[in-house]
Amino acid sequence: MPGPPVSIGCTVMLTPGAAGPPDTGTIIAVLPPFITAGGMPLATSGSLCMMVNSLTGVPYPMTIGMPASSGVTVGGRSLVRMLDRIPTPPGILVILGPPAAPFINDNWPP
Repeated sequence: MPGPPVSIGCTVMLTPGAAGPPDTGTIIAVLPPFITAGGMPLATSGSLCMMVNSLTGVPYPMTIGMPASSGVTVGGRSLVRMLDRIPTPPGILVILGPPAAPFINDNWPP
């Protein structure tokens, strides 16, 4: 889904979650190589999220899967955008926002 890129602090949701119901979390790390906008490192596939299990409340780390943007890549990793739906085992990761750079809009398909 085309949209603005996201960065650290962006809210994400995994459906189904680790125990069934959707889990929510936050992007906590963007790994090099970096691309930046407005001074913020933009998230790419392989970035790290900290998820919270919706049944137990236990936090767990998760890496964003592939693919996101088919047109913008950094070191072989695709740019992650708001409202992307990315296959990430055990489910589909939905990128909720807020965007890091609302003045940029990546219109490439997933």
